[in-house]
Amino acid sequence: MANPSITGLILAGGLGTRMGGQDKGLVALAGRPMVEHVLARLAPQVGRVMINANRNADVYAHFGLPVLADRLPGFVGPLAGLDAALHAPGTEGEWVLTCPCDSPFLPLDLAPRMLAAALSTNADVAMASAGGQPEPAFLLAHLRVAPQLAAFLDGGGRQIRRWVGETRHVVVDFSDCPDAFSNINTPEELARQTPGPS
Repeated sequence: MANPSITGLILAGGLGTRMGGQDKGLVALAGRPMVEHVLARLAPQVGRVMINANRNADVYAHFGLPVLADRLPGFVGPLAGLDAALHAPGTEGEWVLTCPCDSPFLPLDLAPRMLAAALSTNADVAMASAGGQPEPAFLLAHLRVAPQLAAFLDGGGRQIRRWVGETRHVVVDFSDCPDAFSNINTPEELARQTPGPS
C-alpha cells in the first residue's frame, strides 16, 4: 500500500563506468529500461517517485516524474542524490527512500519494513541489509537530516556507511529475500539476469 509520508527516489545519477559508460537506468532488461522495473516495484509503496539523474534528464522526464540533478558537481555518488531530494521543494511527506536504478528486483515490501524499523527505534535513517551484508544504496532518511547530510558532503564525505554511522540509524534485515537486492552493473551481469516476479 502506498505510504504518502514517503517519497521514493530512484538513483540514476552515476556514470555507469562498469556498464561501459551507459546510463544504467536506460539499459534494456527484458525489453524495458531498468528504471521501469524499479519504478514498477517502488511506486506502489510510496506517495510519489522522483528520479535523480545527472544526464539524459529529457529521457527520464518521459516517465512523467520529477527529475532531480545533484546539487553538487562532479558525479560524487548516491548521497548527492539523496541530498538533492531532501532539499527539493517537490519532496512530499517526511521521508525519502532511495533505490538504485540497477536493482530491478527490489523488495515489494521495502518501504513498510524500512519505515516500521525507523519508527520503532526512533531512527532518522534506516539502511537495508541482507545475509549480513549492508545494502547502503537502499536508505530511508527523514527530512530533518538534510542539514547534516549537506554538511557531510560539503566536508568531502562520500561514503554512505560512514555517513549512516554518524546518524541515529537502524539496519533493517532483509535476509529472507537477499536476491531482491541483486544489481546489474556490467554487460555480463545483464546477460545473466531475467526479471523476477512482479
